[in-house]
Amino acid sequence: MRLKHLKLLALAGTAALAALLSACGADKADPLTPQQKIKHVFVITLENKNYDDTFGTSTQNPYMTGTLKPMGAHLTQYYGTGHVSLDNYIAMISGQPSNTETEMDCTTYSEFVQTGTTTDGNKIAIGNGCVYPSTVKTLPDQLKAAGYSWKGYMEDMGNDPTREATTCAHPVIGATDKTNTPMAGSAAVPAGDQYATRHNPFVYFHSITDSTDCNSNVVALSKLEADLASVSTTANFTFITPNVCNDGHDGDGTGAAGKGCVDGKAGGLTSADAFLKTWVPKILASPAYKQDGLLIINFDESANSSMTTAVNSSTGKVTINAVYKGETCCGQQMGPNITRPLTMNYPISASMEYNLVFESFGGDRTGAILISPFIKGGTVSNVQYNHYSLLKSLEDIFVPGQYLGYANQAGLVAFGSDIYTAN
Repeated sequence: MRLKHLKLLALAGTAALAALLSACGADKADPLTPQQKIKHVFVITLENKNYDDTFGTSTQNPYMTGTLKPMGAHLTQYYGTGHVSLDNYIAMISGQPSNTETEMDCTTYSEFVQTGTTTDGNKIAIGNGCVYPSTVKTLPDQLKAAGYSWKGYMEDMGNDPTREATTCAHPVIGATDKTNTPMAGSAAVPAGDQYATRHNPFVYFHSITDSTDCNSNVVALSKLEADLASVSTTANFTFITPNVCNDGHDGDGTGAAGKGCVDGKAGGLTSADAFLKTWVPKILASPAYKQDGLLIINFDESANSSMTTAVNSSTGKVTINAVYKGETCCGQQMGPNITRPLTMNYPISASMEYNLVFESFGGDRTGAILISPFIKGGTVSNVQYNHYSLLKSLEDIFVPGQYLGYANQAGLVAFGSDIYTAN
């Protein structure tokens, strides 16, 4: 009897141990947060659209609002960080705020002349110019140091190699940026060239342009589909810039005479929607996305809030004012390199002038969509976020606790459980 009892006790002990180990295994099976599970992030940045239009009154983007928005999380309170374009792209990958050149899109590709660094803990470069010195770091620098890969895909880059290079395309220091003018198709360049340097944030940092990584990692969009074929060829961080028609920047979306893009497309949200309908299914079908992916669709900034025209009764001179409210969220700081309010005057002729009027320093509300296996379809977040929040959220995924520029701002919220609603 004693032997029998000992055997029973041994069996019971084995069962208990197995149950304990099983329980421990269950605890270990899923200990990670969604941020820790995500290893492949895709960002598609569109252009110049107000939230109320994109997600409210517009009928031009049914794929974005009718198909994509219900698939993931709709961020109703996502904001740009500046106007007019480039400063937003720079904020997304470095946390650096506007300066007087970047907020006007660096029509001349100049060096950033740094005179100091803020002592507030955010290490903001004080100065002015376009191309930041190698001491100013970016998300790609962080990724490389941590052993992660990154890549930027730029639509139309290099279409006309007499205008810009086929990789890491940017003007020479001190030169005028010719890509500010989109090119229609011609016999020499049948597809035309609507690449814009100002929508390619990577080429504004010497830490990237002075490295061989720039030529290998900042490439034409045409390379993306092949890279999506396997996990091993898909970068951990992928940034996608459509051309200036397909990102919604040019055209009004109707294609009416005089209101479309140089290639004849409608532009606006119509062309942006078509771009998403082409590329998003390819991304969502990729092995990397299916394994541990996150797709972010955002806008750099909103459009101007109003356009007014005034005629001087005595001189007949016409003044056109494009007014930007510059609304902010998230405790955003203006930074040391600009002032507000500000009016930028551009004489067009003796009888006409154009004013850009910046009432404040933000980029206004645009909204965003996030799609991931870790996000339940139909999720809506009313938490306020901006481009610095985006950078902080990406850093939480790849290099937790290492925050650049204003991504390090006290109290800034990163994407959290309001968005990551599925495990």
